[in-house]
Amino acid sequence: MKNLPLNQLGPHESTPGVVNFGILLPWVSASNGNRLFVKIIHERDQFIQAIQPLAFELQHDVNADYGDIWSAAVDFNTTRDSQPGSRFGAPGRHVYRFELHNPNAGALDWIVDPYAREYATGKLSAFTLGYTPYSWSTGETGWKTPALNDLILYELNLAEFGTGLQGAIDRLDYLADLGVNALSVMPVNNVSLEVDWGYLPLGYFGVDERFGRRDDFQRFVDAAHQRGLAVIVDAVYGHTGEDFPYADLYRRLQYQENPFMGLFAQNYFGVSTDFNRTLTRDFFFSVNLHWLNTYHIDGFRYDCVPNYWDGALGMGYANLVFHTYEYVRTSIAGLTSLSRFDAPEGPRLIQIAEQLEAPEQILEQSYSNATWQNATYGAAVACARGAAGAIGNLGQRLGALGYVEQATHNGETMAKAPLQYIENHDHSRFLCEFSLRHRDWNLLFAEGDRTQWYRLQPYLIALLAAKGIPMLWQGQEFGENYFLPDSGLGRVLLLRPLRWDYFYDTAGKSLVKLTRGLMNLRKRCAELRRGSHYFYNDYERYLSRGILLFQRETAAATSLVAVNFTDVDQAVPFIFMRAGSYTEQLHGLDNFSTNAGQERWLTVPSNYGRIWRSI
Repeated sequence: MKNLPLNQLGPHESTPGVVNFGILLPWVSASNGNRLFVKIIHERDQFIQAIQPLAFELQHDVNADYGDIWSAAVDFNTTRDSQPGSRFGAPGRHVYRFELHNPNAGALDWIVDPYAREYATGKLSAFTLGYTPYSWSTGETGWKTPALNDLILYELNLAEFGTGLQGAIDRLDYLADLGVNALSVMPVNNVSLEVDWGYLPLGYFGVDERFGRRDDFQRFVDAAHQRGLAVIVDAVYGHTGEDFPYADLYRRLQYQENPFMGLFAQNYFGVSTDFNRTLTRDFFFSVNLHWLNTYHIDGFRYDCVPNYWDGALGMGYANLVFHTYEYVRTSIAGLTSLSRFDAPEGPRLIQIAEQLEAPEQILEQSYSNATWQNATYGAAVACARGAAGAIGNLGQRLGALGYVEQATHNGETMAKAPLQYIENHDHSRFLCEFSLRHRDWNLLFAEGDRTQWYRLQPYLIALLAAKGIPMLWQGQEFGENYFLPDSGLGRVLLLRPLRWDYFYDTAGKSLVKLTRGLMNLRKRCAELRRGSHYFYNDYERYLSRGILLFQRETAAATSLVAVNFTDVDQAVPFIFMRAGSYTEQLHGLDNFSTNAGQERWLTVPSNYGRIWRSI
């Protein structure tokens, strides 16, 4: 894969007041009678009916690698707008779009710039006249992305978490204090709607204006790093929105083929991208490099990988993550902006696949070092519903059964781990599994019953002591209780802002206290991050009594984790194979010493748990 010539694409202020525009439009040539215009207006004039955008014609050329390219230079120093009251050329942000005049289709207006770095309302791209690049803090050069096995993720939607980037920045201290060290941010790329999850992108090289501007996101990343928080962004590359320019324009031109879009692997959603096309492959590779270098992010969570998974040696997903890894590996020494990934064990670039159909395969056969997987979530749901065999299944899933811990690719050995979660943006809050309120009124506004908050406790304990990378979904730590429909626009087009007042009630305070304690315990105890996992799959002693019991162990220490899903305290026998003094980590109420091979009775509180540790 190659990096596109981004210095020639999108708007660039080459000298003060002179903005160059460039766009690749393969198969759209001037020799076929096409003419392309860029239409520009100051953002403060865009809703004034008496002021219309000015149009400037682009000139056609041919790029040796990608074909037809169009460009123009607009000199704001000499160009004047005669429309009364126009702010054209004044400092600040201008919005623009392209219009193609085609001899067969006529004038095709409202073409988004696929290489825009900023966006405005709807299908408008933007640039800032006199833009000043962001100045990173002095501490940024010393930031290091955490090692894979040390990650504790927190998934968030910027619009819901803090109503935008500034609100999220204001709560970074809270997240650092909570104990997470990595943020998985839902898509921030440009989409057409104001309320949207962001999985139908129109633009990829910048931050959607509903969140803020590019320097706002850079400030967010900078502030996160200062607090020890890595930033991972959602990357949506297997499909786009219908108005994505390479989908929209060629459809309106009625071309039978498309130089960018097309059926590739599978298509569940949106308009499919075609990774058999060189432009498509290089475009998304360039997007990755742009975000790594411009925004200093720590990695990617790749959405809907089945849309572009064509095997370990294919042209799609595996090819992209390999080349992205190789770019980081070979560039660390020469680029200060990538020094955050440098580590003795190899580059710490985080590449997480959302491959729910075959997560074990994607982890073993690609340069992904982590993957989403719904098996643990599904086992926890079955457990909450009292399904037969559910506790045993959950115990195996918490041990990451079937997943490699490392894999060797081209002579390089990489650590690997699945994500462990019981909540994420795709599902209702786990509280909804116990009881629903308002379900007879309208399911869109149904809620989990927060009086059942205590039933979340054993799941949190098990999750944050599990093998793999634990992930919380925003507000999970204080018992957020939204219901989410399984299908329909009510999933993605309804804003569900976090109810921060929950933090202060009995349920919220209790759950936050438990979460903080478990986070600190995981950070402090290496066996909970890197230790072996042994699940005591004994039906008579444990499972039949609603007890899940497993052990995390290294040569230096062992932690025995027991959780109780029932409404009554349980006393169960356990034979300790490792002698030592065991200290209970959650409350320190049940400490003891034991010899190897000695049996003891352990008391596990109802809807809660215990963690005994010996060093």
